[in-house]
Amino acid sequence: MARNKGRENPEINSSSMADIAFLLLIFFLVTTTIANDKGLLIPLPPDPDQMEDIDIKIPERNLFKIQINSADKMLVEGEPFTADVKEIKQMIKDFVNNNGKDPESSDSPKKAIVSLKTDRGTTQDKFIEVLDNIQAAYYEMYADRAGVTTEQWRKIIDNLKDPDNKRLYDTGRGLTPEGEIEFPMQISIAEPTKIGG
Repeated sequence: MARNKGRENPEINSSSMADIAFLLLIFFLVTTTIANDKGLLIPLPPDPDQMEDIDIKIPERNLFKIQINSADKMLVEGEPFTADVKEIKQMIKDFVNNNGKDPESSDSPKKAIVSLKTDRGTTQDKFIEVLDNIQAAYYEMYADRAGVTTEQWRKIIDNLKDPDNKRLYDTGRGLTPEGEIEFPMQISIAEPTKIGG
């Protein structure tokens, strides 16, 4: 024991520990991805200042109008709509698939337009719920035309690189040899009004 009295205890040099910890922190901050992409995949219209005013006349029978006010109450085709929002799907399917039979509905799927107009006070949840049901109506029609279920149709959309999926996708939407779509999803989202907010 007497031999150890004159010796110093060995120490670990910790001066670079802060540098190493800081570098590790930077590394993990840079390499970590945080999935927070939320939103709607809707193509935005061009800037109104760069567009010229064109008066396009669309026959009333080819427009299926849905309006939502600031209290989230709906008008469908000018009538108050108090039923479950999911019932809109069948109404849209009947309207689009009319093919000129009913004089109050669309001439053909190619000419049918579903118009959605909201108020500035409409909640985002209500807007998304209605828009989802409009798109679901089209997906159900496309799936029926392609001979698949709606769930299968959604998987087809996610993998269009597969030739079989691309063929079913084109069949569902009615792609002609000339490249025209006979069954387009035409949803018009009008600029919200400022009334009732």
